[in-house]
Amino acid sequence: MSLIDPSCIPRRTALQIGGLGMFGLTMPKLLRAVEQPSAKVARAKSVIFLYQFGGPSHLDTFDPKPNAPDGVRSHYGVIDTSAPGTQICDRLPEMARVMHDVTLVRSVHHTMKNHNPAAYYALTGHAPPLDDIRLRDSQELFPAYGSVVDRMAPNANGLPTFVAFPHVMRDGEITPGQHASFLGKGHDPLLVTADPNDRRFALPELSLPGNLTADRLQDRREIQKLVNQQIKGLDQSAAARGLDAYYEKTLGMLNSSKVREAFNLEAESPSTRDKYGRTTYGQSCLLARRLVESGVKFVNVYFANNIGGRKAEGGWDTHGSDNTRMYPILSEYQLPLTDQTLPTLIKDLKERGLFDQTLIVWMGEFGRTPRLNKNVSRDHWPQCFTALLAGGGVKRGYVHGTSDKQGAYPDKDPVQLDDLTATIYELMGINPQSEFHDKLNRPLPISGGQVVTGVMA
Repeated sequence: MSLIDPSCIPRRTALQIGGLGMFGLTMPKLLRAVEQPSAKVARAKSVIFLYQFGGPSHLDTFDPKPNAPDGVRSHYGVIDTSAPGTQICDRLPEMARVMHDVTLVRSVHHTMKNHNPAAYYALTGHAPPLDDIRLRDSQELFPAYGSVVDRMAPNANGLPTFVAFPHVMRDGEITPGQHASFLGKGHDPLLVTADPNDRRFALPELSLPGNLTADRLQDRREIQKLVNQQIKGLDQSAAARGLDAYYEKTLGMLNSSKVREAFNLEAESPSTRDKYGRTTYGQSCLLARRLVESGVKFVNVYFANNIGGRKAEGGWDTHGSDNTRMYPILSEYQLPLTDQTLPTLIKDLKERGLFDQTLIVWMGEFGRTPRLNKNVSRDHWPQCFTALLAGGGVKRGYVHGTSDKQGAYPDKDPVQLDDLTATIYELMGINPQSEFHDKLNRPLPISGGQVVTGVMA
């Protein structure tokens, strides 16, 4: 399959598509959002949310405790960084060189101990109704950050507001918090599950089957068939989720040269691609830079589609299960991959003059236990962990909050996930006190947290 070329669509056909409003369909009036008046000025035009599924160990990355006792202290050493007084894990030497551009929030905490509930909390900023590994995706749960941004401050430049790739995350069930939920499907991300590291990388979500010609785009049934194929597998009611708006958005993107060019990684030099790393995650981070450079407002990049942890692939869930061990796995995979991609993204944004207007958020759903388990590995620990922020209106070379001597609990300036959410919206110029309505027309806040003004430049 290949992307449709707008030059192949007769002008009359294109005008018909635009003028028909997707064949008379209109956005259902089931859902309405009410934004509180705000005169806030956006410090971050875009956000790149680098989500680390599985839960990285804060003690073995950005909050080492070299003076902690045996059984708590990391097997890694520490390294001084370009931010005076700030040390990190010695397996992150490239990150150490850019820490003068970074804010570390070392006092993030919550109480969810299972991946899907904790991940949902991290992806939406709203606590789940229960801490149950079987928590299922549903319209009753809150929408992803990018979907809220798409509702409150949508793009008017012909580009999607919210893009997510290269996975759909699952821990058994699909992890909640990856789409628009009750806001309606019209605010879902443009989800791309093709591998950006594949030489044949394209946009199958925006591609036409070979037997569907431009002329047949005039046929409503063909359009419905095309889009229905692209969203098959969803168990929610398509009508309730705003499928008509999704039709309209999809057709606009099919006909957008801006969208195609933003996703064209072949336009990057081989040397730039090599710097990010010829990996799925590395090329995804490069793609994120291309998207914010083109004007996309919110980009979710998922480190992995699963929690991983048993071998050198997948996410950060390194319990040491099945006779594996955390440190060899982290040393071989997660840490080298992070040390190549994250500092490269920071430097690339700076070189292109995009750093001050792009907020990078790097975090997982929780940290790992301070005490090593019997497998010389670490288990789930939401009571205290680290989130990394960079660019887009936050301080440089700064550490906000501290954990105690063993990295077990916040010792100073604790920060809840709700507070990070409010801060992200504030930096984007969106009033965190804004409200939207769920499918029962109940007013709900987009964030229940307090802005962490201490991290703001």
